[in-house]
Amino acid sequence: MGSGRSRSLSPELLSELQASTPFTEAQLREWHNRFLQQQPDGRVRHRDFLRLYRHFLPGSEVAAYAAHVFRSLDSDGDGSLDFREFVLAMNLTAPGRAKVKLRWAFALFDVDRDGEVSKGEVLEIVTAVFQLIPPKERESLPEDENTPEKRAEKLWAHFNKGENDKLAEAEFIDGVLDNDDIMRLIQYEPKK
Repeated sequence: MGSGRSRSLSPELLSELQASTPFTEAQLREWHNRFLQQQPDGRVRHRDFLRLYRHFLPGSEVAAYAAHVFRSLDSDGDGSLDFREFVLAMNLTAPGRAKVKLRWAFALFDVDRDGEVSKGEVLEIVTAVFQLIPPKERESLPEDENTPEKRAEKLWAHFNKGENDKLAEAEFIDGVLDNDDIMRLIQYEPKK
C-alpha cells in the first residue's frame, strides 16, 4: 500500500482509518508515532510478528498460528504489515466487535483466499490453534476435543457440511456468533 512507508500520517489514510475504526484522530496520530519508533521503516515483518507472539504466549507452539494470523492481516500480500494493516488489526481486538472479529476469523480460516472455507482449511487452522494450548491444559480437554482432528470434526459437523462442501463467510459468522462451544474451538484463551 505504501501508506506505512511515509514518516507522516497522510490525511487520506487518517480519514480512511477514522471511517473504518472507532479510533480518534489523536489516538491514530499517537499510534502512528509509536509505530514508527518501533518500526522505523514503517513495516512489521513476519519474524517480528512471530517474536511478538512468542513473547505473549511463552511455552506454546506459536509458529503455525502466527503465520496464519500474519497472512490474514497482510491484506496486500507484500509480506509485511504497514500502519494501515496494523490499525485494522488493532480494531479486531476492540471490545464488543464480534462480527468484525468473526469476519477476520473467517479470513484466517480461508487459507487459500478463495472466499470459502474447506474442511481441510478448518483442520489446518484448528491444528495451529491446538498447538497454542500448553500440553498440561490439553490433558484436561473433553474427550471429543482432545486432538486437532476431533476439534475440526466437531466444528465441521456443527455446520452440517459434507466432506467436500465449502463454508461461506455468512454461514461461518452465523454459526459461530453466540455459540460459546463453537467459539472455543476456533480460538485459544490462555488461562489466567
